[in-house]
Amino acid sequence: MFTDEQVAFRDMVRKVSEQEVAPIAAKIDDEDEFPHELAELFGELGLLQLWVPEEYGGPGGDLTTVCIAKEELGKVSLTASALCGNNSIGLILPLLHIGTEEQKRKYLPQSGAGKVITAVAMTEPQTGSDVRSMRTTAKRQGNDSYVINGQKTWITWGGHADYVLVFAKTSEDDASDSISAFIVDTKTPGFKVGRKERKMGRNGAPNHELFFEDMVVPADCMLGEEGSGFKSCMKILDLNRPTIGGSSLGLAQGALDCAVAFCKERKQFGRPVAHFQGMQFKLADMAMKTEAARALLYSICAEIDSGDHSRLAMIAAMAKCYVTDVAMEVTTEAVQAMGSAGYSKDYPVERMMRDAKLNQIIEGTNEIQRMIIGRRLVA
Repeated sequence: MFTDEQVAFRDMVRKVSEQEVAPIAAKIDDEDEFPHELAELFGELGLLQLWVPEEYGGPGGDLTTVCIAKEELGKVSLTASALCGNNSIGLILPLLHIGTEEQKRKYLPQSGAGKVITAVAMTEPQTGSDVRSMRTTAKRQGNDSYVINGQKTWITWGGHADYVLVFAKTSEDDASDSISAFIVDTKTPGFKVGRKERKMGRNGAPNHELFFEDMVVPADCMLGEEGSGFKSCMKILDLNRPTIGGSSLGLAQGALDCAVAFCKERKQFGRPVAHFQGMQFKLADMAMKTEAARALLYSICAEIDSGDHSRLAMIAAMAKCYVTDVAMEVTTEAVQAMGSAGYSKDYPVERMMRDAKLNQIIEGTNEIQRMIIGRRLVA
């Protein structure tokens, strides 16, 4: 499935995951603080900025590379997996696909150096899947700036980001061509961080409210033409969406590995639990679904990396929806297989089950993914 180079990369990330991430995964979950030490390490290793092309000082990775890394890290920590490739959706992909050469040369070398944290500010208190109903505005001020006012919520990494990709309305109507995208430096006056959300899972990857109060940004912060932000960035979401599947695949595999190891050690009625046929059937189902998810994900990654984007929206939705559903099922079954130990914080599967739930929701709920797939099928 992978080239020799990809296998070597996978082995490197697996070693980092086992030696540097696994020992602190429970601590990250318990303390629920931004993992600065991992951000620094990932920047040094090129994992924050995997998608930055070599010509701009980056590793020159692709979708398959990102998913390989996210899978390996997801086996021990969803937070670490989410941090990997952090710059992708908030900076690198938007710049590569709709940025000007001047914008690329301004921002991509910064990202390539591994010192930048980014966030995407789209969701609002009353705006989730219905992006066109957002209320944040960006009003033209003269010829060289915009004034942004509004509020965003549930913004992952928002309180720690150096740059935030902000979506705002640049006209009054509710059409999708009323929305524009801006790369905002978080040191800009008027940018304010609100409360941190209290969550069920993926602790250590903080979600914050963000406020924009008469925040003046240069016009050259806009990505693409005015009013093109929503349509242009839908493709960016499609390109990034399979990476949620990569993290979820890691969760499923990590939970399966933990459950198998436990059931081989745990004895009931005089023999290991793994020797009972009922348990073997449960573990077999978990393994089959995880392997099917892996095959689907990486075949889709290969098609997208080939440059064939004729089915992009549909297959990206499939990768995100199917693999995250499998992760939710497998992590839940892992808890069941391990009984009270699975429910205990002394083992990682309870955390994995809590974490898996989020991936069915973020970057478009799985109900929305099914709508995308269904509409393409009957179009």
